[in-house]
Amino acid sequence: MDRINTVLRRVPTGVVWVGGLVPLAWLVWAAASNALGPDPVKGIELRLGLWGLQFLIASLAITPLRQTGLNLIRFRRALGVLAFIYITLHFSAWVVLDMGLRWDEITADLVKRPYVILGMVGLLAMLPLAITSTNAAIRKLGGARWRQLHRLAYVAGIAGVAHFVVLVKGWPPEPLLYAGALAILLLLRLSRRRQAA
Repeated sequence: MDRINTVLRRVPTGVVWVGGLVPLAWLVWAAASNALGPDPVKGIELRLGLWGLQFLIASLAITPLRQTGLNLIRFRRALGVLAFIYITLHFSAWVVLDMGLRWDEITADLVKRPYVILGMVGLLAMLPLAITSTNAAIRKLGGARWRQLHRLAYVAGIAGVAHFVVLVKGWPPEPLLYAGALAILLLLRLSRRRQAA
């Protein structure tokens, strides 16, 4: 594991940023070349939301992985900000492409579709995390307060997974896999806090 960590220390965080933006570049190309199927707007929304959730869960997995000896902590910020970018784009695609900025319909959807409210909760939980993702914010808040604030990542994760589960209806395996992954990460965190107490 030490050898792996030594190699990882040489990997610049820019690699994560570039790799993280590749799906977005592919999506732009696919939309421009009409490769997203009969309902491209839904295809755009779904992919942006899934990638956002994947990056969020990946960022939450960094700390448990560190307990195994694998140190990816220097990549956590990039993964978290990428999650915020994709989830914001997911929301923007819904508001602009799907709803056409029709605010009366958007408001009606918020009232009648619980998964929309869950998605909004997840996005709003991530907003202060993105704002305080800089070194200056960490210094201003102090390490303890910053870590406490960033527990909102779990709120965002729970809301995001619930949004996906309620959205698809029924019990297909994909959203349940995300729910299971998040549940494992939450249990690991609770277990670690009990051991530290």
